[in-house]
Amino acid sequence: MTARTEPDPHDAATGPLWRAAQAFRLVTLLYAVGQQIASVPHYTDRRLSWVLIAAMAVWSGVSAVLLSQTHFRNLKRARTAVVIGDHLVIVALIFATRLVADYDWYHNHQTLPTTLWTANAVMSSAILWGPIGGVGSGLLISGAIITARSQWELDVWRDATLPVLVSVGLAIGLAANTARRAQQQLQRAVRLTAAAQERERLSREVHDGVLQVLSYIKRRGAEIGGPTADLAQRAGEQEVALRVLLSEQGERADPGSAEEDLRPLLTAQATPSVFVSTPGDPVLIGRWEAREIAAAVAAALANVVQHAGAGAKAYVLLEDTGGELIVSVRDDGPGIPAGRLAEAEGQGRMGVSRSIIGRIAAIGGTAHLLFEAAAGEDDGAEWEFRIPRAG
Repeated sequence: MTARTEPDPHDAATGPLWRAAQAFRLVTLLYAVGQQIASVPHYTDRRLSWVLIAAMAVWSGVSAVLLSQTHFRNLKRARTAVVIGDHLVIVALIFATRLVADYDWYHNHQTLPTTLWTANAVMSSAILWGPIGGVGSGLLISGAIITARSQWELDVWRDATLPVLVSVGLAIGLAANTARRAQQQLQRAVRLTAAAQERERLSREVHDGVLQVLSYIKRRGAEIGGPTADLAQRAGEQEVALRVLLSEQGERADPGSAEEDLRPLLTAQATPSVFVSTPGDPVLIGRWEAREIAAAVAAALANVVQHAGAGAKAYVLLEDTGGELIVSVRDDGPGIPAGRLAEAEGQGRMGVSRSIIGRIAAIGGTAHLLFEAAAGEDDGAEWEFRIPRAG
């Protein structure tokens, strides 16, 4: 007994077409039997004609049962064998018409398996192999019918057999391909929905635990100062990284795509003290570039927490001018004193130059500190990243 397995997605997509085709097969069998009853008085071998019709009925039942199944192992291989057998049976019955009728009859009338019944093989080929297979099957069976009836003359172009069978193969093949594409889109939508639900569940659990702890460490470390300031900065960086990771789950488009929407990577960094503004339309950029920009923004925000204090607010603005991307990170803290960045770099502290300027430079952009605070002024600091668009 054939073992049952889960149906292949492509087989599931064309399952309704297969079942409808088998219903059509049984209807056309009734038509063929009716045509046999009307034509048998004109046959030279009536007994053989009934034997052939009985064989046609048996094959119709067997093939209808096999082709309508969806849970058998190696289903595509089994259907391929049945469809090939379908063509062999039909071609054999077409030429067997010469055994039961004389030339005058088969030259001017339908073959023993009627044109309508032979369309079953064309439909099966179209569902299995698409429009190319359907058209090829239509040409093969039409050629067999024309040859068996000795109609290779100008009259063949006035006969409807060839255009009807080819049209059926083309139409059913296109319908089968459309069904497969629709099934793929449905599965992708289901996966995205499941990923989004899982992301929401993880976000709730992580927010109730890890993110709150990291946020508390960042806030308390900044308040205490001293050696704990570095701990606060690291906790802030990890909090931002974790938010980015959570935002990516279920937000990505095609995994094989070379581009990614930058907006979710930035909006994930929003907190009660960090406000993010992005365009309404997707801002697509290379995956590596998008992650480097998000990391640079995260580093800038971590500096805000460390140097501007826990009460400072930060504002992130993303602009897409078409030719370049402009990302601004501004805070309302005390600002960065003039010459402080050069002094830190001279002392070997490479945090800003590597985490911010270096990242933006690596993707072909520029990072500028727009203004530095003078003594006694609290104008805040503003970073501006400009990244040229490829092409």
